[in-house]
Amino acid sequence: MTGSALLRARGVTRWYGRESALVRAVDEVDLDVPAGQTLAIMGPSGCGKSTLLHLLGGLQRPTDGEIWLAEHRIDGMSERDLARLRRHHIGFVFQSFHLMDELTAVENVELAALLAGWSPRRARKRAMHLLDRVGLADRAKHLPSALSGGQRQRVAIARALSNEPLVVLADEPTGNLDSAATLEVLRLFEELRTAGQTLVVVTHDARIAAVADRVISMRDGSFADDSQLAETAAGAGTVYGGWR
Repeated sequence: MTGSALLRARGVTRWYGRESALVRAVDEVDLDVPAGQTLAIMGPSGCGKSTLLHLLGGLQRPTDGEIWLAEHRIDGMSERDLARLRRHHIGFVFQSFHLMDELTAVENVELAALLAGWSPRRARKRAMHLLDRVGLADRAKHLPSALSGGQRQRVAIARALSNEPLVVLADEPTGNLDSAATLEVLRLFEELRTAGQTLVVVTHDARIAAVADRVISMRDGSFADDSQLAETAAGAGTVYGGWR
């Protein structure tokens, strides 16, 4: 890969179905996401935005095209290498939180770092730091069932950051939250943007666009509009080396 983009897609296409029932969920998308940029991808249900996010994160494979993270092409990686890439370099945030019900907040957060090979002591220290950062240090020993929706999503965001990822990919992170909880999460995303964390957020929520550097609108699997709202926080000239 050439250029300074941290995340790059070229001609990315994803088909579902067969023959006359084929659906082109993502249609020859080109995308460059510089380090430090907060990108919001918006559009109606079924436009392909969640599929694109899953392709960028290696959760699905494209039918055609190339996807690069840092200096590494990921669309042709083995399942083993993709799993390693996700453990070390990508943080995921989902609409439904996907917390482990039997684990406390701090155990949920440290889990991603442990899976990435961190020592228990280092993972716990990182988890407590992140819970403090998202305003939940006093809820560290609570199970998810004892947390509100907004608190659970903040735990999920802390977990996504626990392995110090190159990029955080968020799929409808406020979709299950009420207005007050949504504002909590929006404030946190704004703080992450200011700190220079690279974020790609798929959303229906126009309020997320207000804290993004850039907003892309999708329709029928393609980009309908691409608006640059602000300068990226960091990383325009960053060069990325090998994996940990």
